[in-house]
Amino acid sequence: MSASRHLADGCLPVFEFSERHAIEVRAEPARVFRAVAEVTPAEVRLLGLLMGIRSLPARVLGRGLRRSDLHRPILGVALGAGFVRLAEDEPRELVLGAAGRFWTLVPGQCVPLDGPESFRAFGAPDHVKTTMDFRIDELRPGVCRVTTETRVAATDASARRKFGLYWRAIRPGSALIRRMWLRAIAERAGERG
Repeated sequence: MSASRHLADGCLPVFEFSERHAIEVRAEPARVFRAVAEVTPAEVRLLGLLMGIRSLPARVLGRGLRRSDLHRPILGVALGAGFVRLAEDEPRELVLGAAGRFWTLVPGQCVPLDGPESFRAFGAPDHVKTTMDFRIDELRPGVCRVTTETRVAATDASARRKFGLYWRAIRPGSALIRRMWLRAIAERAGERG
């Protein structure tokens, strides 16, 4: 994939899988950035249901998504589940990342990482690294474009093959979640453009 001028390029410049979505919002960048940080799963239609289904094996074992997570900021839930903050340029960009075997149904899919340096250095076989970013570009005073991009890079051919099968299965749901998430950000920040 080609590189651009975004913070994610310093975190995961080379990747095999990606997905990008955007929405226009009538609000100032700082307000939109705050909305990105504050949106909860309860505000994103179907997210609680889809997260609940995905975490069912973990919940059977007494771990995973809890009802209280539905009212915590999504980014806080992600950070608690193993994502780490990789880069931030408030109120313009935020990048989170994780490493793991996301195609498995077992709990604890994320590998514990200490921060950006351990994320960049991670290369264990049969894993992928992923970034999730939010970019806020002011188009004109009071109107921003919010873009979210997911990037995934496999550490080897085995992980690329396994994640590729998983990606084909979950990509439509992932795209739907991202679009609904952006709508929730727009609603929390102000009006959609």
